[in-house]
Amino acid sequence: MVQDPLQVLQAAARRSPSVAKPRLLIAGATGALGNEVLRRLVGSDGYGSTQVLAREPIRDGLRGVQTRVVPSDDPADWPAAAADVAVVLFDPPRLFYDRERALWTPTPEQLVALARWLRAGDVRTLAVVLPHAPGRLPEALKRGLATLDEQAVAALGFDRFLLLRSAQAPGAVRHPHVPARLAHWMLGVFQYMIPSSEQPPRASKVAQLLAASLRHAPPGIHVAAPELVWQASQGDTEAIARDWLR
Repeated sequence: MVQDPLQVLQAAARRSPSVAKPRLLIAGATGALGNEVLRRLVGSDGYGSTQVLAREPIRDGLRGVQTRVVPSDDPADWPAAAADVAVVLFDPPRLFYDRERALWTPTPEQLVALARWLRAGDVRTLAVVLPHAPGRLPEALKRGLATLDEQAVAALGFDRFLLLRSAQAPGAVRHPHVPARLAHWMLGVFQYMIPSSEQPPRASKVAQLLAASLRHAPPGIHVAAPELVWQASQGDTEAIARDWLR
């Protein structure tokens, strides 16, 4: 059978249907972690568009990234947003960065309200990097849902819910009285008794683990204990994420 050359050329020029890339939304793109997560996820070319929640309009400096100004501090008052994947971070903004001062950063107490708003916007995958105080979470709860808020988020019906417990460095505490400062200094020796596996990991490695987890996670609820996040920061992050999510 002889084919018409014109039909052959038309078939070659016809483009195959492209698969739409998921839409990404980031809440809390501030601090060292937020900057690393934004840079890695946007640079991966795995998302069709990226929205970042902000308190006030700012000029978008990254290609494909748009800011979405929230009208208030309560997610229950916000109009619905359309996204497929959402990432929630809790690093406070660095005050010497003008861009970060304009972004909106949630607090852990706002997690449930924010998750409900995201679910109403048809988000199917939710990833949360939750700050964890080393030595304060019982061993039995490190690899599961530790609070009622986490359980409430998991019950909202996300296809994939990723929870990464990242150990945080203790903040600076100032005591006005000398006895209190002396007691704080004496008790500070206990911070050196925390196992190395619960020490704060580098922000770049946490962002790398988050990106790998979003690529490999099957449907379901997946909780990364602080030890796993620290281990991923010391070795082959991609392989550790695959083993964890296998």
